Amino acid sequence: MQFENNASSNSLNRTLERFFAGLSEYAFHSQLGVADTELVNYISSLLVRFTKTDTLHRIRQLNGQRATEVVSMMAEAQHRIGLAKREVHRHIGDFTLFWTGLYPESLRGLQGPDKTDQFVSYCHQGKRAYEIASEIDADENAEVPNDLLHRLSEQFEMCAYGLREIRRQWEAGAGMDGSILI
Repeated sequence: MQFENNASSNSLNRTLERFFAGLSEYAFHSQLGVADTELVNYISSLLVRFTKTDTLHRIRQLNGQRATEVVSMMAEAQHRIGLAKREVHRHIGDFTLFWTGLYPESLRGLQGPDKTDQFVSYCHQGKRAYEIASEIDADENAEVPNDLLHRLSEQFEMCAYGLREIRRQWEAGAGMDGSILI
């Protein structure tokens, strides 16, 4: 039975990968004229990774609790060194890009008066986090090259806009019952 669940999960993952790859390529290549395939693939991969809440909130604080706010992630990055620090900063960039691009209307709740993120600019912190991550030495076989992280920092706003276009496309392709018509 476990094999069937893994096979089903793999099939769903491949379907999500194709779905987000198609939307990302259309939004970035066709609508925005962005020919940076590596960047577009990264955005597509980010969407697939963040379909899982565990991945969206994967950074843990020293007390073991999940860091769900940018301020706590930034504090956690200060406790890390080397590649671990790079990964936390990369995650801050991904997290802020995800919310800024796909769900900007949710920022009001994420940055509410009772939240530690109330004075945080997700755009500024995302750009800064990607830039810091790009400056931490990684080996040449790193999953995400430093130059890509640097481009994500420089083009953060354009990537956020591209994510909004992706959302528009998938919402336009959804039926009234939420089913996908594409």
